[in-house]
Amino acid sequence: MRAPWKLLFLSGLIFMLSSCSTTTIDDYAQNSPVFDPTTFFNGSLSAHGVLKDRSGKVTRYFNATINAYWNNGVGTLEERFVFNDGEVQFRNWTLTPNGKGYNATAGDVIGTGKASVSGNAMQLDYVLEIAYKGSPLQLHVEDWMWQVDNKVLLNESTLRKWGFKVGSIQLVIVKNE
Repeated sequence: MRAPWKLLFLSGLIFMLSSCSTTTIDDYAQNSPVFDPTTFFNGSLSAHGVLKDRSGKVTRYFNATINAYWNNGVGTLEERFVFNDGEVQFRNWTLTPNGKGYNATAGDVIGTGKASVSGNAMQLDYVLEIAYKGSPLQLHVEDWMWQVDNKVLLNESTLRKWGFKVGSIQLVIVKNE
């Protein structure tokens, strides 16, 4: 009879600990420079980053080019990634204003991602489908971006499956103009 109570207690403890996220986009409201996606994501950009496994070990690194532009308030980011093993990936984002932020879609994103902007930060949540060992795998991605100055944006992404962290991505995006 003790085992079900232990399981219930541990489940409750895990739930409480996992729901103790304290950072919100509004925490950055007073930070500057103020991040305006229509200004920063406009023109030619480059990105440089690393992919880490769940233990924090770097497993891959990449360089990317980004061509970004806006038409009638809707943004497009055309991304080309080149990984250290020679793999090339493409992703084209569409950012559509939705009030305080943006709806974000891409070919390998399931459904619509939601982006919020405040102060110097943008937070984007979405589900990304990747190929893993020859099969499709859906990961929840939480992106945090912080504009450092007129030309530099830092990005940190947490990758999760079933609520568990399975990896992360750190990168810097630089305006080329």
